[in-house]
Amino acid sequence: MTAAREAYAARLDIDYPEKLDRLTTLLRVIWIIPIAIIQGLTSSALWLATLLMIVFRLRYPRWWFDFARELTRFGARVGACAGLLTDKYPSTVEEQSVHLEVDYPDVERDLNRWLPLVKWLLAIPHYFVLAVLWLLAIVAVVAWFAILATGRYPRALFDFVVGVGRWTLRVNAYAFLLVTDQYPPFSLR
Repeated sequence: MTAAREAYAARLDIDYPEKLDRLTTLLRVIWIIPIAIIQGLTSSALWLATLLMIVFRLRYPRWWFDFARELTRFGARVGACAGLLTDKYPSTVEEQSVHLEVDYPDVERDLNRWLPLVKWLLAIPHYFVLAVLWLLAIVAVVAWFAILATGRYPRALFDFVVGVGRWTLRVNAYAFLLVTDQYPPFSLR
């Protein structure tokens, strides 16, 4: 990892797969549905509870942070599987090939009590850029055909999709996980 990536409060790396299974790639859109539903149901209301704890109590309990981090890791594994970045069906427990780290904040020292009320608003420029990048990441359909033909994910396309996921994670850590007041960089690295 580069020093810039290590310096931010949230970091993501995904191991490049040497060979991908053509059959699971072909059926991925169907294969991912059950676990995507579980991930979607478990991630609702997390942000609001965190915001209220920081604003009114100036606390981010370790157990709550651990839950939020593990749910974020699970979401990253589901996203990696859906994006064809791995053949492994997303585990609810194991790291697999998706390496996601989020630093636990010292709320009293590192976080502004009132900033969580507007972080989602301050991140609006990122939302616009990420919307464009995710539209470009749709070219992962090209990767789908490449995997079906060769069993390999084109490396440049893989790096781009992982970079968009990394950027999304940093914005999520800032605006919704509320673990840092450091504004996320506009970078895929």
